[in-house]
Amino acid sequence: MHLHRTSVLALSLGLSAAMLMWPLAASEPKLEIRNIAEKRLTQLPTGPLFWRVEHFATLAQAKTAAGETSLATEVSGKVWLFTLGARGAATPGGNKLAEIGPVPLIAAKEYLLRINHAFGPPSAKTPVHSHPGSEAFYVLAGRLGQRTLHGISYAETGQAMNGHGADMAMEVFSAGTTDLDQLVMFVVDAERPFSSPAKLE
Repeated sequence: MHLHRTSVLALSLGLSAAMLMWPLAASEPKLEIRNIAEKRLTQLPTGPLFWRVEHFATLAQAKTAAGETSLATEVSGKVWLFTLGARGAATPGGNKLAEIGPVPLIAAKEYLLRINHAFGPPSAKTPVHSHPGSEAFYVLAGRLGQRTLHGISYAETGQAMNGHGADMAMEVFSAGTTDLDQLVMFVVDAERPFSSPAKLE
């Protein structure tokens, strides 16, 4: 009788431990996000603004060509120049890949331009969050998904997606069958927290 009770107790403890571990094993992966370039400005150009995404042969060339609202960086084996400016412009020496906009504008005493590199396996996602400004996406590989109060939008490899206005609750996720690799461009209020928890309700 004593042995039987001991076995039942051991089995019960084993099941409890397994149940505690199961949510961790079954939890969905998160997107990895890295800040690769940023710049603060007290004033933005006038008129409708677009993010221009360009390739350069070397980082030195990209930095030389960069203007006041440009950010040059190297990621995923290539050199990039991101410029916030008027539609239809081009940077001498660059190879234009995308023009994304018009960017939803904000009013602030100081602005932060930031470029993030985000990547992850299928089903990887961010927590639901918001930013004090807009973000735009350029997909290097995989399929991007973005869930907001307006529904779900997708962008494939080589495609861009424009952002929503400030304080829009969103969840960004890897929606394809292969790893997602993307570049994300931000124009936000530099005096507010860059990212805040939010709810999709």
